[in-house]
Amino acid sequence: MIRRVLLVAGIALVMVPTSFAAVHIRAVDTGGFPAVRATVVAPVGSATPRLHEDGRPVAGYSAVNLGRAKAIVVALDRSQSMRGRPLASAVKAAQAFIAAAGAHDHVGVVGFGRSAFGLTGFSVSPGDARAALDGLTVDTHSGTALYDAVALAANRLAHDDRPGRAIVVVTDGRDVSSTHTIDQAIAAAHAAHAAVYTIGIGGPSFTPDALRRLAGETGGSYHQATTAAKLGAVYSTLAAELARTWQLSYVTSARPGEAVRLDAIVPGAGSAHTSVTTPGSEAAASPPTGLIPGIGYSAAGTLAVGLVSGLLVLLASCFWFAAQRGGKLRARIEPHLSRIEGSGKLRRAQGRAAARAQVADGVERMFGGLRQFKKLQVMIDRADLPLRPGELTAMCAGSALFFGLVAAVTVASPIAILCAFGIFGYLPIGYISFVARRRIRKFDTQLPDLLITIAASLKAGHSFRQGIQSVVDEGAEPAAQEFRRVLTETQLGKPMDDALADLGARIGSKNLTFVISAVTIQRQIGGSLAGLFDMVADTVRQRQQFIRKVKGLTAMGRMSAYVLIGLPFFMGAMMSVMNPSYMAPLYHSGSGQKMLVGGVVMIIVGSAMLKKIVSFKG
Repeated sequence: MIRRVLLVAGIALVMVPTSFAAVHIRAVDTGGFPAVRATVVAPVGSATPRLHEDGRPVAGYSAVNLGRAKAIVVALDRSQSMRGRPLASAVKAAQAFIAAAGAHDHVGVVGFGRSAFGLTGFSVSPGDARAALDGLTVDTHSGTALYDAVALAANRLAHDDRPGRAIVVVTDGRDVSSTHTIDQAIAAAHAAHAAVYTIGIGGPSFTPDALRRLAGETGGSYHQATTAAKLGAVYSTLAAELARTWQLSYVTSARPGEAVRLDAIVPGAGSAHTSVTTPGSEAAASPPTGLIPGIGYSAAGTLAVGLVSGLLVLLASCFWFAAQRGGKLRARIEPHLSRIEGSGKLRRAQGRAAARAQVADGVERMFGGLRQFKKLQVMIDRADLPLRPGELTAMCAGSALFFGLVAAVTVASPIAILCAFGIFGYLPIGYISFVARRRIRKFDTQLPDLLITIAASLKAGHSFRQGIQSVVDEGAEPAAQEFRRVLTETQLGKPMDDALADLGARIGSKNLTFVISAVTIQRQIGGSLAGLFDMVADTVRQRQQFIRKVKGLTAMGRMSAYVLIGLPFFMGAMMSVMNPSYMAPLYHSGSGQKMLVGGVVMIIVGSAMLKKIVSFKG
């Protein structure tokens, strides 16, 4: 009984530290500063680790589990000390390890003796890598190029698109013939974001120091087999370890030479923490003067400094444009003009107008020949806004740049920055388009009454021009303004038919185009215009009633389209707010981002199909 109690107590004592060490940070790579890569070991099947820096959650980090889709290179020692059964056992164990790799893993094989060389091209399937090992033989020259093999494997991994990368090195000796040093091999592994896992085969002259350093400074681990025949068990242990290993990469907000605390938290399994000092000197990282307080180097302080800097640049640009408002020509002719001084407010307004004109002229000289630029002019005319296409383009560029910089400072995500550029860059154009469509709809609503007014004027014996004048005098905006422009153009010498054609092109209303075509034909061939206007007014009114009826019948379909399009975005936003860790893999992993892009593409295709179903051409 006592023995059983002692046995249980011993097992408990052994398991207690194991449970506390279920999560630990194996290594932190700051070689790519400000990019940081932390290697975290967690229990098998656990959730994605969450990373905190100095107590604050890290945003936008990528988490990769090495037990899933990965790129891996097996570097096998073929020096003369591996002659006979050791090499055969090592090849057999490596083939079994590669066979256990996933179907989507990229596997490469490197052999090294006196020199290192690749047995296979990289990104091959596990089956091809196993077949390449069959032809591995002992090197005929003495030497072990261990560091060259690590550097070669790292260079090949650097060109692979898999986020998880690892190098497995098997050797029974120390390096004696490499052209690279151990520091260069470690630097190559850091540059490739690869962890090096070393396996040493024990022997009389074997020293594990270099292998331990390779593994420890790259986030891998060192394993030792007493003989080559026991490599199979070591490979099995390594495969289980890869399934528990996560590589967390992010961009740090720490300054050079600053010490930061990293916390890795695995829900339901525990947490681990470590301290790391970023590369550089603390003296160079400290504020050069006392003008900016310490809070200025925080996230909120950085945002405030960026906004103030942007405002200063904007003010400087405004002052420069204001200084140029006179120009050389005005400076030369001003002494010959009368000394009439306007008010300061008027002069400032004229200066701002001149600055806007300079910007608009420059933009229009660059893009004036593009078809899209001409469409902007038509859209502005339909919206009846006091803007030029160059000014609208400058507004779009300024809005995109400003909000893109805000997103870069606050979110620091490339996708968010691109979305901010696209959305806020299109926002001014979207507003102009909205105003233009609303104005066209209002004109269409007034059109039947305008036609009745012109018909009544013609029946009273007035001319067609006088009928249009009655619309200008008695009609409402925007119809009165547009017909007033028609009369002005005819007074300046433009034919009535051309002025009406320009009106139809400017408004872009199908009903108005139909009316103008009918009126132009009737005026050319003769006949009763009053009767024509009565008939056209009735036709236009019936068309509008038919459009309203169709909209009523398709209201359910359109509402379904709105719900189906908006529901995924609404649910995604709500889930992100309620459980950010649950949605983190969708935003911060390659597979999740591909799913997001695919979902957006399918939503666009589906919305186009639904729009086609509920729309018609009348």
